[in-house]
Amino acid sequence: MINQNTDMQQVLIKAQTLSEALPYIQKFNGKKIVVKYGGSAMLDEELRYNVIKDVALLKLIGLKPIIVHGGGKEISKWVEKIGKEPEFVNGLRVTDDETMEIAEMVLSKVNKNLVQMMQKLGLKAVGISGKDGDLIKVQKKYSNGKDIGYVGEVTEVDSAILDTLIDNDFIPVIAPIGSSDDYESYNINADDAACAIATSINAEKLVFLTDIEGIFVDPNDKTTLISEMDIQTAQEFIDKGVVGGGMLPKLTNCIDAIKNGVARVHVLDGRLEHCLLLEFFTEKGIGTAILKEPLF
Repeated sequence: MINQNTDMQQVLIKAQTLSEALPYIQKFNGKKIVVKYGGSAMLDEELRYNVIKDVALLKLIGLKPIIVHGGGKEISKWVEKIGKEPEFVNGLRVTDDETMEIAEMVLSKVNKNLVQMMQKLGLKAVGISGKDGDLIKVQKKYSNGKDIGYVGEVTEVDSAILDTLIDNDFIPVIAPIGSSDDYESYNINADDAACAIATSINAEKLVFLTDIEGIFVDPNDKTTLISEMDIQTAQEFIDKGVVGGGMLPKLTNCIDAIKNGVARVHVLDGRLEHCLLLEFFTEKGIGTAILKEPLF
């Protein structure tokens, strides 16, 4: 037997959620956002579909999303398949000729898969790499003076191609491959690429989807999650060694993006269902928001 009281309660909860979302929909309507998509949320089919559904809803209610994706774990898998051992120096992949060729093929496959999923949901999406339209120019990047091969440091982003796609109602989906002045291909850290792109278009938000819940005062104590922090506090965390590993360059990117005009940067757990909607359209939000200055 159907419990009408329970059904009505669920309907009211949905209505309350929609009502709570309204001011945020109004605030972000027409604004450009950059989502850096990576980690486990890319490997699990269901998680991947949930993220793409969130992006679809953001687009349909008036936001202008741009997706920058990684593919590091998939690249490592294919490097191992040809009998090579993936090598990293300070978190950066050592990229020789063979690895660069694999990276470009893998990222292209990931790129088109994401585009296809969006189009199945009725969205217009175009997959490109940083090489297309000279979107991302790079110079050779060194790690503490060590040559790590075809790894690029972003020197310039020409956002004209992004503006053209967005103005024609397309969602750009970008693979982090750039080209040098002599038109050599270079692999770019996806976080670096997302930060540079968000800065170039003065994005309202830059969102990093990660495999952690956010930034913690003590990474071993989940009760120390920081909901909001300004860039001064973020820099103090770096200077004092509070953050390390993969979070260190990510937090540095957050600071750089805000200093260069991005309004807000968010670090979210991409494994959480509907993480983007929870962050954009609820009062409490999730993860960690990095702001230019304290709210109070």
